[in-house]
This record gives sequence, C-alpha cells and structure tokens, in this order.
Amino acid sequence: MIEAKPPLRVLLAAPRGFCAGVSRAIETVEAALSAYGPPVFVRHQIVHNPHVVTRLEAMGAVFIEQVSEAPCDRPLVFSAHGSPKSAHEDAKSLGIKLIDAACPLVLKVHTQVKRFIANGYHVVVIGHKGHAEVTGVMGQAAPENFTLIETLTEAAALSLPDQPLAYVTQTTLSVDDTRAIINALRARFPDIVAPSREDICYATSNRQNAVKAIAPSADTFCVIGDETSSNSKRLVEVAEVSGARRAILIGDPEEIDLMAFSGDHTIGVTAGASSPEELVEKLLTRLAGQFSLDVETIETVREDVTFKLPGLQ
Repeated sequence: MIEAKPPLRVLLAAPRGFCAGVSRAIETVEAALSAYGPPVFVRHQIVHNPHVVTRLEAMGAVFIEQVSEAPCDRPLVFSAHGSPKSAHEDAKSLGIKLIDAACPLVLKVHTQVKRFIANGYHVVVIGHKGHAEVTGVMGQAAPENFTLIETLTEAAALSLPDQPLAYVTQTTLSVDDTRAIINALRARFPDIVAPSREDICYATSNRQNAVKAIAPSADTFCVIGDETSSNSKRLVEVAEVSGARRAILIGDPEEIDLMAFSGDHTIGVTAGASSPEELVEKLLTRLAGQFSLDVETIETVREDVTFKLPGLQ
C-alpha cells in the first residue's frame, strides 16, 4: 500500500522574481552576444544570482571586476547595479565599446546625487557598505561629498559637515527600516532635503508588500535568492517581522533538506528580484515529491513596467 503524502499548503507571492531592471540587464547581455558574438565582457555580476551568471557564461559572457581586465576590441557591459564615474572614464580612455545595463531607477539616483552636489549639498547615502549599487552611487563624485549610513543607530550618532544636507537611498532596502532611518534624519536635521521621488524602487516595495500579505499565515517562508542579493535578504527580514514562524533564504532549491518542512502546514514562497522563475518551479517540483501540495497564488499588485534596452551601436 502506497503511503499518502502529508498535505502542505503553498502560498506563492505575486509579484516575485525578476523586475524590469533585472530583465533589461540580462536581455542586454544576450543582445550584445547576438550582435557582436562571444566573448562579451561584463563588469561585475550582471545581477546577483549565480544561476543567471552561469547561464550567461555558457553563452559566452565573461565576468570581470575591473575595466582594465577587458580587451579593447570587445564590448563591455556594465551591470544592473550602476557603476562609478571612474569606471566609465576608464572604459572611455581605453577605447572600449561600452554598453551600460544599469537599471534606469539606479541611474535616477545617480542623477539626483550629481544635482545635489552641484547645488552645494552634502549627501547622506542610506545603504549597505560595499554593495555594488552603493559603490556606484558614491562613485559619482569625490568621497568627501558623501556620508554612508546603514542603521538607525548610525543615524542617531551622525556628525555631518556644516553645509546643506540631502539624502538618497539604495533602491533595494527594507521599506520599513529605511522609513525609520529617514524619520530619524529628519528629526535631527529638519532641513535635510529628500530626493524628488522615493529611491526604493517599485519592485522592492511590491515584493516586500507581497511577503507581508502572506507571512502571518506561514509556518516557514522561503525566499529564493542569493546571499549576495540585497533585496532577497531584505525579503527574509520582512517575512520574519511580519509574522512567519521562520524565514529562510534558498540559493539552490536542489540543495534544500525537505525534512525542514516536515512539521509545516503552510509555507510562503517568493523569489528575489534577480532570481529566475525556474528556481521557484524547481522548489515546487521537489516539494511535490514529498508532500501533497495545495498551491495558491496571492497577488497583491500586478506589475507592467518595462524598460527599453540600451543602444548597442
């Protein structure tokens, strides 16, 4: 007699996975490979997901960290995270064909930063030290124009130059945590100037809101995403504070121990903005081998944002 599989309810968050900026960046590399043939060089991981990087490598993309590693006779794509001004200058000085796949919403932050500095402001950057996006933002001008903070504690202890102040934020932060930091800055520096529009991108907000809608019902919340992905790690934190009994980050669904779900009745599932949908399908396939699944999609908003690819010529 075949033993019946235990039931498991799965609540799929929607929206999840690729955002418009990530899709644009990946499609840019694919288009460059089609137009110029391999190899096409890419500065930094095009997006923070090894599954995406491995697939593009198999197609002929070569990932590097420094512009100087790229040959002058091959195109060079800059990643979705945005690059410092010096990287653009290096590519130009070497005569390299440059294709910038930076997310337009990140480039908006770059434009805002340059405008603030041109108008005499010192810019507080709210973000994670060492993250590629923050490096790109703070690389738009000399270091003395910026102060980086990551936490509410740092905001409370901040000492700033005696000049007009403005702030910008990394686009992939926790919406709630960032709001608290901004409120603390405004309390201490009432005249601090905000960006013309909120910097945290629509996709980050949408994915966090989708997690919040599911987390209270979830024994375990699964976030599919890489450890290097800021937005994926923020989704884990959001699930934890929004009521999930526990939240886990899954880099590769093939490696997860299914026994971890043996006591669960309901799990939530989402994917970070740089995680392909095929990884969600792999997780569901593995779960279906162990459990009798009841899968329901919880859609909180429908996304229809698209970005035009950068020119290749």
